[in-house]
Amino acid sequence: MQQLLIKTTTEKQVVDITDQVNDLIKNIKEGWCYLFLTHTTAALSTADLDQGTDLDMLNAFREMIPKLNYRHPHNPEHMPDHILSSLIGTSLILPIKDNELILGNWQRVVLFEFSGPRERRIIITINESK
Repeated sequence: MQQLLIKTTTEKQVVDITDQVNDLIKNIKEGWCYLFLTHTTAALSTADLDQGTDLDMLNAFREMIPKLNYRHPHNPEHMPDHILSSLIGTSLILPIKDNELILGNWQRVVLFEFSGPRERRIIITINESK
């Protein structure tokens, strides 16, 4: 098991972590990589990161969450961040072939930050096919 620490720099942010993950699996010929984010106000996914799409996604996510009278005990304004984390998810399983992740032409592995800036920890488990 390995870990990847990502330091975000703004409150809402999309961070491309594809290269860091590929660096961790560069000696794995074939198998799979499991990523688990240990936080409740961030998420993991794959995304197209053409210029401006990161902001488009963050804006769309913000619009998806209803403006309610949240009861979150330590900060009700922070509740949409928890909801987005749950909806998008905190884990990914990605295949590995020839020492790199198998991704579509435009896919990148991304961390969505909803409550930064913070240091985020991703636990990585790699299973190599024999």
